[in-house]
This record gives sequence, structure tokens and C-alpha cells, in this order.
Amino acid sequence: MQTADCTSHVAQPTSARKHSHSEWPTIFLFLGCFSLWGGAVFILPLLHPAIGFLGLVPALVLHSSLSHEVLHGHPFTSKKLNEACVIVQPGLFIPYLRFRDTHLAHHMDARLTDPYDDPESNYLDPAVWNQLSNGAQLALRFNNTLLGRILIGPMVSQWAFMCGDMKAIMQADRPVLTAWIWHVPGVVLVLGIVLTSQMPLWIYVLGAYCALSVLKIRTFLEHQAHLRASGRSVIIEDKGILAFLFLNNNLHAVHHMHPSVPWYHLRGLYWGNKSRYVTCNGGYVYGSYMQVFRRYFWTRKDPVAHPLWPMR
Repeated sequence: MQTADCTSHVAQPTSARKHSHSEWPTIFLFLGCFSLWGGAVFILPLLHPAIGFLGLVPALVLHSSLSHEVLHGHPFTSKKLNEACVIVQPGLFIPYLRFRDTHLAHHMDARLTDPYDDPESNYLDPAVWNQLSNGAQLALRFNNTLLGRILIGPMVSQWAFMCGDMKAIMQADRPVLTAWIWHVPGVVLVLGIVLTSQMPLWIYVLGAYCALSVLKIRTFLEHQAHLRASGRSVIIEDKGILAFLFLNNNLHAVHHMHPSVPWYHLRGLYWGNKSRYVTCNGGYVYGSYMQVFRRYFWTRKDPVAHPLWPMR
């Protein structure tokens, strides 16, 4: 039985969250991220475009993770200042304002994995799944292996995301339209900057795609179908480069229980009271990303059709 100690705090909009000081670890990380991006675009390609590519991918992954920090109210006390840091998305594909709105909706933990109400769910309503063509089902089954999620996952999710937003815009959804109006000039700016550098544009776009592929490693196991909301979020006890690039969001159950806590406190929270979090999430725990690769690289994580639908 789920106890009050496992109850997640509902994420608040960044404008409603208050903290008394600027968070210097995140500020310095922003400076490092922008420096790495600039070096990857302007300096490393002078050695070889492939070297620029190798610097670009982690810079874009880190920027996405920092964007996640921003939507949860970090690092400044000012929402406008926070969002000024990320309104231009060098990763090209996802408007920040859409990421903010869909992710905060995702933090309604009672809806986690819901095919309709959780914007980040990878599950489908079984009735929808049964109506798909054999080819679409084959692609989505492959997408539920880690290899598939890395190779075609960005394409699958981007297609679904774009189709959904296009439909919303056609239905006069003003916040969705506004998000894209803010996003497109940023994309033009980023591509214009790249055109002035020695990095080929196609390598930059490939780097943006590969950054999404790396991020799919994080989201691959983040949530599972489970009757209890607290049992739906994973803990991956990794301490390596991926954990850093994901800003400790691999401790995902901890983040969902404390969505306003900055990235650099998540590890201390978990290791300071590991038994609590493991009990709360029902033991949905992996020791490292290497363990995840060994188990799921060729193997499907779970079915595409939600196995507990409708959730009770």
C-alpha cells in the first residue's frame, strides 16, 4: 500500500516557485555548456568536422538537461531570466515552451504512463495499437528495444510530436502556436551561426539528432506501467558520464518525488535515504546504464500497448 511518505509533490509552474538565491553550480554549468557548444562549432571543426561533432553532441545533451532545470525553476529567482537562457534551443527540434508545458503536465504523477494524459508516455491504448498496420507495429516494437530507441526513437517521437502540435495549431491552440513562433527564429539564428563556421550544416543537424538519441537512453526506462503511481519511475544508480549529462535525472523516482530540488542535490537525497526511495518505487532499480544496455539493447523493454490499460 502506498504511504504518504511516497507521495510526489505536484510540480509548480516556475513562476510559482521561490528560492532565495541564484544557484551557482547551475550557472557555471550553463557557462561551460555554452563554451563547449561554441568550441564544437567554431574551433574543433578546424581540426576535423568529426571532432566538432564529438564535442557538439554532449553540449546539446547537456543543454537539454539544463532546459529541464529551467522549467523547474532554476537557476535564478527570475522566470524571465531563466527562460532567456534556453528560449533559443541549439538542439533545433523541440521548442522550449512546448517542452516546459508538456513536461510539467507529465509531472502529474497520477497520470504517469497514461496513453492520453501523459504527454511523455510511450504506451498506446491497446485499441489504438490493434488498429495499426503491421509495418507500424514492427517499427514500434523495434523502438521498444534500446537499439531501436537510439536509432529511430528521435524520428518516431518527433513525428508524433509534430503531428500533435500541427493538429493543435489547426484547432487554434494559441499556446502551441506561440511556442513555435518563439522557436522558429531561434532555429534560424542557430543555423545562421553554424553557416558562418567551418562545421558543415549537415553534420550539425546530424549532431542534433544524435543528441536526441543519447537523451533517449535516459527516457528509455524512466517509466513503467504500474498500478501505483510511486512504482512508475525508475532509479538508475549510475555515476558516470551519462549521469552527469542527464544531471542526475537517472535517479528519476527521486526527481518525481522532489521536482523542485536542483540536480546537484538529487544524489545526496537518494544515497542519504536509499531504502525509502527503493521501497517507494517498488524496487524498480538498475545499478548502471551498462546493466541497462546489456539487458535491453536487443530486447524489448515492454509491450507498446499499455499492459494495465485502463489503469485502475
